[in-house]
Amino acid sequence: MWGGWKSVGCLEEATEDLTYSGGVPRIIDYEIVLQRLTAEGLKCHYPNGGAFGFRSEALVRGWIGPPDETIKPAARAVARKVGEPYEANLAAAARRAWQLYLPGDVWVMPAAHWAYELNDGSRDWQPEAVQKLGLDPGLLKDRNSAAAIEFSPVETQKFRDFVQRLLERLQQSDFTLAFAGRGTICTVHHHKQLWWVTIDPHVMGGLDELVAGGGCGLGQAAEC
Repeated sequence: MWGGWKSVGCLEEATEDLTYSGGVPRIIDYEIVLQRLTAEGLKCHYPNGGAFGFRSEALVRGWIGPPDETIKPAARAVARKVGEPYEANLAAAARRAWQLYLPGDVWVMPAAHWAYELNDGSRDWQPEAVQKLGLDPGLLKDRNSAAAIEFSPVETQKFRDFVQRLLERLQQSDFTLAFAGRGTICTVHHHKQLWWVTIDPHVMGGLDELVAGGGCGLGQAAEC
Protein backbone atom coordinates (compact mmCIF):
# COMPACT_ATOMS: atom_id res chain seq x y z
CA MET A 1 0.00 0.00 0.00
CA TRP A 2 1.19 3.51 -0.67
CA GLY A 3 1.34 6.09 2.06
CA GLY A 4 -0.90 9.06 1.37
CA TRP A 5 -2.97 7.52 -1.44
CA LYS A 6 -6.73 7.34 -1.43
CA SER A 7 -8.01 4.08 -2.89
CA VAL A 8 -11.16 3.32 -4.87
CA GLY A 9 -12.49 0.02 -6.10
CA CYS A 10 -14.39 -1.54 -8.98
CA LEU A 11 -16.05 1.43 -10.65
CA GLU A 12 -17.35 -0.53 -13.65
CA GLU A 13 -19.68 -2.53 -11.43
CA ALA A 14 -20.52 0.35 -9.12
CA THR A 15 -22.16 2.68 -11.63
CA GLU A 16 -25.13 2.45 -13.96
CA ASP A 17 -24.04 1.63 -17.48
CA LEU A 18 -25.03 4.21 -20.11
CA THR A 19 -23.40 2.57 -23.12
CA TYR A 20 -23.88 3.59 -26.74
CA SER A 21 -21.95 2.05 -29.61
CA GLY A 22 -23.46 3.55 -32.76
CA GLY A 23 -21.66 5.83 -35.18
CA VAL A 24 -18.09 6.06 -36.40
CA PRO A 25 -15.56 8.52 -34.94
CA ARG A 26 -14.13 11.09 -37.32
CA ILE A 27 -10.78 12.83 -37.78
CA ILE A 28 -10.42 16.52 -36.91
CA ASP A 29 -7.50 18.26 -38.64
CA TYR A 30 -4.81 19.53 -36.32
CA GLU A 31 -5.21 23.13 -37.46
CA ILE A 32 -8.77 23.09 -36.13
CA VAL A 33 -7.70 21.42 -32.88
CA LEU A 34 -4.93 23.95 -32.29
CA GLN A 35 -7.07 26.97 -33.12
CA ARG A 36 -9.95 25.83 -30.93
CA LEU A 37 -7.91 24.88 -27.87
CA THR A 38 -5.57 27.87 -27.91
CA ALA A 39 -8.58 30.18 -28.26
CA GLU A 40 -9.86 28.66 -25.02
CA GLY A 41 -6.67 29.52 -23.15
CA LEU A 42 -4.66 26.33 -23.57
CA LYS A 43 -1.02 26.26 -24.56
CA CYS A 44 0.54 23.59 -26.77
CA HIS A 45 3.60 22.08 -25.09
CA TYR A 46 4.92 20.13 -28.10
CA PRO A 47 5.25 21.47 -31.67
CA ASN A 48 2.36 20.10 -33.74
CA GLY A 49 1.52 17.83 -30.82
CA GLY A 50 -1.45 17.08 -28.62
CA ALA A 51 0.10 17.91 -25.25
CA PHE A 52 -1.80 20.94 -23.94
CA GLY A 53 -2.03 22.79 -20.66
CA PHE A 54 -3.89 25.81 -19.34
CA ARG A 55 -2.09 29.14 -19.21
CA SER A 56 -3.96 30.10 -16.07
CA GLU A 57 -4.18 28.29 -12.76
CA ALA A 58 -6.18 25.09 -12.97
CA LEU A 59 -7.35 22.21 -10.78
CA VAL A 60 -5.57 18.85 -11.07
CA ARG A 61 -6.67 15.34 -10.18
CA GLY A 62 -4.83 12.10 -10.91
CA TRP A 63 -6.43 8.66 -11.14
CA ILE A 64 -3.68 6.11 -10.59
CA GLY A 65 -3.50 2.41 -11.38
CA PRO A 66 -0.53 0.34 -10.18
CA PRO A 67 2.04 1.72 -7.70
CA ASP A 68 4.34 4.33 -9.23
CA GLU A 69 7.12 5.67 -7.06
CA THR A 70 8.17 8.14 -9.78
CA ILE A 71 5.23 10.41 -8.95
CA LYS A 72 6.41 13.49 -7.09
CA PRO A 73 4.96 14.28 -3.64
CA ALA A 74 3.07 17.33 -4.90
CA ALA A 75 1.33 15.24 -7.57
CA ARG A 76 0.73 12.38 -5.16
CA ALA A 77 -1.23 14.76 -2.94
CA VAL A 78 -3.85 15.26 -5.66
CA ALA A 79 -4.01 11.62 -6.81
CA ARG A 80 -6.51 8.87 -6.12
CA LYS A 81 -5.72 5.20 -6.57
CA VAL A 82 -8.13 3.11 -8.64
CA GLY A 83 -8.26 -0.64 -8.00
CA GLU A 84 -7.77 -3.61 -10.30
CA PRO A 85 -8.41 -4.29 -13.10
CA TYR A 86 -6.63 -0.97 -13.55
CA GLU A 87 -7.10 -0.38 -17.27
CA ALA A 88 -10.76 -1.40 -17.35
CA ASN A 89 -11.67 0.65 -14.29
CA LEU A 90 -9.80 3.74 -15.48
CA ALA A 91 -11.39 3.55 -18.94
CA ALA A 92 -14.83 3.06 -17.42
CA ALA A 93 -14.28 6.03 -15.13
CA ALA A 94 -13.19 8.21 -18.05
CA ARG A 95 -16.34 7.28 -19.94
CA ARG A 96 -18.53 8.09 -16.95
CA ALA A 97 -16.81 11.43 -16.43
CA TRP A 98 -17.50 12.29 -20.07
CA GLN A 99 -21.14 11.21 -19.89
CA LEU A 100 -22.01 12.81 -16.58
CA TYR A 101 -19.91 15.97 -16.31
CA LEU A 102 -18.48 16.76 -19.77
CA PRO A 103 -21.31 16.21 -22.28
CA GLY A 104 -20.58 16.77 -25.94
CA ASP A 105 -17.89 15.46 -28.25
CA VAL A 106 -14.46 14.41 -27.00
CA TRP A 107 -11.16 14.51 -28.88
CA VAL A 108 -8.48 11.85 -28.46
CA MET A 109 -4.99 12.56 -29.80
CA PRO A 110 -1.36 11.62 -29.23
CA ALA A 111 0.72 13.92 -27.07
CA ALA A 112 3.33 13.80 -29.85
CA HIS A 113 2.00 13.01 -33.35
CA TRP A 114 0.47 10.19 -35.35
CA ALA A 115 3.47 9.52 -37.59
CA TYR A 116 5.48 8.56 -34.51
CA GLU A 117 2.73 6.47 -32.96
CA LEU A 118 1.70 4.51 -36.05
CA ASN A 119 5.10 4.10 -37.71
CA ASP A 120 7.40 3.78 -34.72
CA GLY A 121 6.37 4.01 -31.06
CA SER A 122 3.19 1.88 -31.18
CA ARG A 123 3.28 0.43 -34.68
CA ASP A 124 2.76 -3.18 -33.51
CA TRP A 125 -0.73 -2.55 -32.08
CA GLN A 126 -2.04 0.98 -32.58
CA PRO A 127 -2.97 0.71 -36.28
CA GLU A 128 -5.29 -2.16 -35.38
CA ALA A 129 -6.78 -0.17 -32.48
CA VAL A 130 -7.55 2.72 -34.85
CA GLN A 131 -9.00 0.33 -37.42
CA LYS A 132 -11.37 -1.12 -34.80
CA LEU A 133 -12.88 2.35 -34.51
CA GLY A 134 -13.93 2.11 -38.15
CA LEU A 135 -11.15 4.44 -39.29
CA ASP A 136 -8.39 3.83 -41.83
CA PRO A 137 -5.04 4.22 -39.98
CA GLY A 138 -3.55 5.20 -43.33
CA LEU A 139 -5.35 8.52 -42.99
CA LEU A 140 -3.25 9.26 -39.88
CA LYS A 141 0.09 7.47 -40.23
CA ASP A 142 1.76 10.17 -42.35
CA ARG A 143 0.58 13.10 -40.26
CA ASN A 144 3.36 14.80 -38.32
CA SER A 145 0.73 16.34 -36.11
CA ALA A 146 -1.82 15.38 -33.48
CA ALA A 147 -5.03 15.46 -35.48
CA ALA A 148 -7.84 14.41 -33.17
CA ILE A 149 -10.15 11.44 -33.32
CA GLU A 150 -13.55 12.85 -32.37
CA PHE A 151 -16.04 10.66 -30.52
CA SER A 152 -19.66 11.78 -30.36
CA PRO A 153 -21.96 11.00 -27.41
CA VAL A 154 -23.31 7.92 -29.25
CA GLU A 155 -19.81 6.40 -29.41
CA THR A 156 -19.13 5.87 -25.73
CA GLN A 157 -18.32 2.16 -26.03
CA LYS A 158 -15.76 2.75 -28.77
CA PHE A 159 -14.27 5.54 -26.68
CA ARG A 160 -14.03 3.32 -23.62
CA ASP A 161 -12.47 0.44 -25.58
CA PHE A 162 -9.92 2.74 -27.23
CA VAL A 163 -8.90 4.38 -23.95
CA GLN A 164 -8.58 0.98 -22.31
CA ARG A 165 -6.34 -0.20 -25.15
CA LEU A 166 -4.15 2.88 -24.73
CA LEU A 167 -3.84 2.22 -21.01
CA GLU A 168 -2.97 -1.42 -21.65
CA ARG A 169 -0.37 -0.93 -24.35
CA LEU A 170 1.28 2.50 -24.19
CA GLN A 171 4.92 2.09 -23.15
CA GLN A 172 6.64 5.46 -23.58
CA SER A 173 4.23 7.95 -25.09
CA ASP A 174 1.03 9.52 -23.77
CA PHE A 175 -2.32 10.58 -25.22
CA THR A 176 -4.67 13.49 -24.53
CA LEU A 177 -8.41 13.63 -24.07
CA ALA A 178 -9.65 17.13 -24.89
CA PHE A 179 -13.12 18.42 -24.03
CA ALA A 180 -13.27 21.56 -26.13
CA GLY A 181 -15.47 24.29 -24.72
CA ARG A 182 -15.61 22.69 -21.28
CA GLY A 183 -12.31 23.84 -19.78
CA THR A 184 -10.99 20.32 -19.25
CA ILE A 185 -8.28 18.04 -20.60
CA CYS A 186 -6.97 14.66 -19.48
CA THR A 187 -3.64 12.94 -20.08
CA VAL A 188 -3.70 9.19 -20.66
CA HIS A 189 -0.32 8.41 -19.11
CA HIS A 190 1.68 5.36 -20.11
CA HIS A 191 2.05 4.34 -16.45
CA LYS A 192 -1.67 3.42 -16.49
CA GLN A 193 -2.85 6.75 -15.13
CA LEU A 194 -5.34 9.49 -16.03
CA TRP A 195 -4.37 13.04 -15.11
CA TRP A 196 -7.23 15.53 -15.28
CA VAL A 197 -6.77 19.30 -15.51
CA THR A 198 -9.82 21.58 -15.39
CA ILE A 199 -10.72 25.19 -14.72
CA ASP A 200 -14.26 24.17 -13.74
CA PRO A 201 -14.79 23.41 -10.02
CA HIS A 202 -18.04 21.60 -10.87
CA VAL A 203 -16.14 19.18 -13.10
CA MET A 204 -13.54 18.62 -10.39
CA GLY A 205 -16.29 17.88 -7.90
CA GLY A 206 -17.79 15.39 -10.31
CA LEU A 207 -14.46 13.66 -10.84
CA ASP A 208 -14.11 13.23 -7.09
CA GLU A 209 -17.68 11.96 -6.78
CA LEU A 210 -16.97 9.29 -9.38
CA VAL A 211 -14.17 7.77 -7.32
CA ALA A 212 -15.98 8.20 -4.03
CA GLY A 213 -19.36 6.66 -4.93
CA GLY A 214 -21.01 3.63 -3.38
CA GLY A 215 -20.59 -0.07 -4.05
CA CYS A 216 -17.73 -2.45 -4.80
CA GLY A 217 -15.33 -0.67 -2.47
CA LEU A 218 -16.22 2.82 -3.68
CA GLY A 219 -17.15 5.20 -0.93
CA GLN A 220 -14.94 3.24 1.43
CA ALA A 221 -11.76 5.09 0.54
CA ALA A 222 -9.24 5.42 3.31
CA GLU A 223 -5.72 6.63 3.79
CA CYS A 224 -3.53 3.62 3.20
